[in-house]
Order: sequence, then C-alpha cells, then structure tokens
Amino acid sequence: MKHYLSINDIDSLPVWVDEAITLKKDPYQFQDLGKQKTVCLLFFNNSLRTRLSTQKAAMQLGMEVMIMNFGNEGWALEYGDGTLMDQGTSEHIKEAARVVSQYCDIVAIRAFAGLVDKAKDEAEEVINGFAQYASIPVVNMESSVGHPLQALADAITLAEHNTKPKPKVVLSWAPHPKALPHAVANSFVDMMKLQDADFVITHPKGYELNPNITKGCHIEYDQDKALEDADFVYVKNWSSYSDYGQVLSKDLDWTMTEQKLGKAKFMHCLPVRRNMVVDDAVLDGNQSLVVEQAHNRVFAVQLVFKKLLETLS
Repeated sequence: MKHYLSINDIDSLPVWVDEAITLKKDPYQFQDLGKQKTVCLLFFNNSLRTRLSTQKAAMQLGMEVMIMNFGNEGWALEYGDGTLMDQGTSEHIKEAARVVSQYCDIVAIRAFAGLVDKAKDEAEEVINGFAQYASIPVVNMESSVGHPLQALADAITLAEHNTKPKPKVVLSWAPHPKALPHAVANSFVDMMKLQDADFVITHPKGYELNPNITKGCHIEYDQDKALEDADFVYVKNWSSYSDYGQVLSKDLDWTMTEQKLGKAKFMHCLPVRRNMVVDDAVLDGNQSLVVEQAHNRVFAVQLVFKKLLETLS
C-alpha cells in the first residue's frame, strides 16, 4: 500500500478491523516501529477529532509529529500544469509536495470540498496533487469526496457492537443549517459495500449521493420505513449532489429521535448539532456510540500508519 486515500485501499476490511481491535488492546506494542520517523499533518481545514486522534496514533507508534495549518500558515498553492502564476497562488504543488517529502516519512492531509464546483471537488486537487508529486506515503484525513479514516473507525465500531450475522444498518440524512460535504457519507457507503449487512440509505428526494457510489444500494425515501428493525442508525447531513452544494430542505421531521431510533445503536461522526440533527435524549442515552466512534479514530489511524511504516522499514 503506497497511500491511504480511500477505504477501497484496504485489501480486506474484516482483517483490518480485527487487527485494529487487537491493536486497541495494547496500543504501544509497536512503539519502536515509528522510532526516528516523522509524520507531517497538513490541515487546509479545521479539525478536532482528526487532528488529536492522528497525533495520538502517531505518538503510540513512537513517531514525531509536525503540524501545519496550511490555510493560514502556508503559501497559496497552484495545482494546474502550465499555469501562468500571475494571480493569487505563490507556490506550485510540484515543489511543495517534493519539499514536504524531504522533511517527513508520511504526510497526512485534510482538505474539504468547496461545494461550488463539482468537477473541481471531484478532481481532489490537494490530495491527488500530493499523491502524484510526493515521494512518501500520503494519508487522506478527509478530502472533498471521502473520509476513509472515519469509515475505518466506523467499521471497527460496528464490529465491536454487532451481535448478528447480518445486521441492518441505516444511513439517514438529517437537517442542518449549513451546506455540508458528502465525504463522510460517501466513505460510509463505500465501507458498507465491504460488509455483510442489510444496508439502507434514506433521505429526502433531491439529496441522492453520487450515483456511482450508491450504485447497487437500497435507497428508501420514507425514513420511518427505512428505520424498521434497524440495528445501527448512522445519521449525517449532506448537501445536494445533483443541485451541487445546495441546501434544499431543513425539514426537522428528519431529526433523529428516541422514538425513531427504537432499539438501534446510534452513530454519528461528530461534531453534531444537538436537537437539529439528533435529539439530546438520543445523544445522552445508552444507545449512542458517538464517543466510542471518536475513540476508534485513534486505532483506525494507527493501523494505517503501522501498515505504511512497515513498507518503509
């Protein structure tokens, strides 16, 4: 594995999940693996869980960590070939990626979608630019269209709490005051395709995700029907894909409540808008897995770093 850019870079999800759960029991067992190795974390967007969990994972492997908030500390980067750089950009990705490669052994990058230009977002200029020009492994800490570290953490959480051979897992859209990207939902869908589960996606009409990602998935527009007999309910907002980046509805009828949840376990990637995306009673109840999901972010990242470090040793 040269890079970790997508959940589909995993060769066997069940094997990885088992390995992560084993790693969780003794997080420092491979602390010599990262000795005298450095990871550089480049943030083009704000973060809480991603930043801290990635730092923690690196430290448990014995790695040194460098962090740069690129949005306000770095030069504005140019990504196009043959561009006359006489406008706002000061440095080309070709030089930036090669220079960063000299300072560390792994680079991890977080860069959100702009939600204005679909083609530009799907081109993944930042992540793909570093992957193309860096001479070291690149890890996706969330990009325009994917969040594979969150998806791996979610897979770990599902495995730890599942009691059935084939659980029913529902991904439900929820209202939100702002336009949010599709990355978490996209990677969750991709991850569920690697699972043996009864998987259902539910959302209002107009909120269909990229059909290339949801191809073959069961999509149900009636939320109540989708939630029937669910074992896990993953709630997430995303903006429209067809009417790209737009908020078509803030219908609070889609807010997750105790009554809707039933006996299912509740999942969300955080941060979450209380009493809009989900009621207080659900988040504060014993069926909520959100804090455990956040904890598992550490071991998802640590497993990825461990596998990449093994290719470097």
